[in-house]
Amino acid sequence: MNPPLHIVLSAADWLSLFGHYLLLSLMSIGGAISTTAEMHRYLVEQHQWLTPAQFNDAVAIAQAAPGPNVLFVALMGWNVGLNAGSWLAAVMGVLVTMTGIMLPSTTLTYLASQWLHRNRERRGVRAFKQGMAPVVVGLLVSTGIILATANAQSASDWPLWALSAAAGLVIWRTRIHLLWLLAAGAALGWFRLV
Repeated sequence: MNPPLHIVLSAADWLSLFGHYLLLSLMSIGGAISTTAEMHRYLVEQHQWLTPAQFNDAVAIAQAAPGPNVLFVALMGWNVGLNAGSWLAAVMGVLVTMTGIMLPSTTLTYLASQWLHRNRERRGVRAFKQGMAPVVVGLLVSTGIILATANAQSASDWPLWALSAAAGLVIWRTRIHLLWLLAAGAALGWFRLV
């Protein structure tokens, strides 16, 4: 386990973090997980408020836990606060990131769903729904690339890439439930085959 960072966050930094998550909320078509690449750029690469390991751990733990997948945002905020040095800052991190990611998208979703329901038969509304599918897929693929490249560092990691591609094809072309693929991946990892 990597040691935590020791960072200092000013009030302007907290406000910047909140504002960034407000913007990410409006980009989160397909859920907050679709903006993971931008979160990584902002938190890890630009500000170094999280280590790559902390970032990946937050995503992995939240995705493995029961409940909404947006919990990884709370873990990122928690880790930023812990890196700032206190439990109070960690709670502040959770509040800032979760409020930022939830407030705009929740409000917009509520208002838009009311309007879309009233106008669901319009050609423009149907076209919008069909056009959003490739956008969501593209955002999720970028998330997968960010998470995969953080762990696969060399050409010797080709089995991980091959397994990912095979799982993607199986999901796309068959009706096998995703949990079976997760179980198969866990078994392959347990026996150190990948």
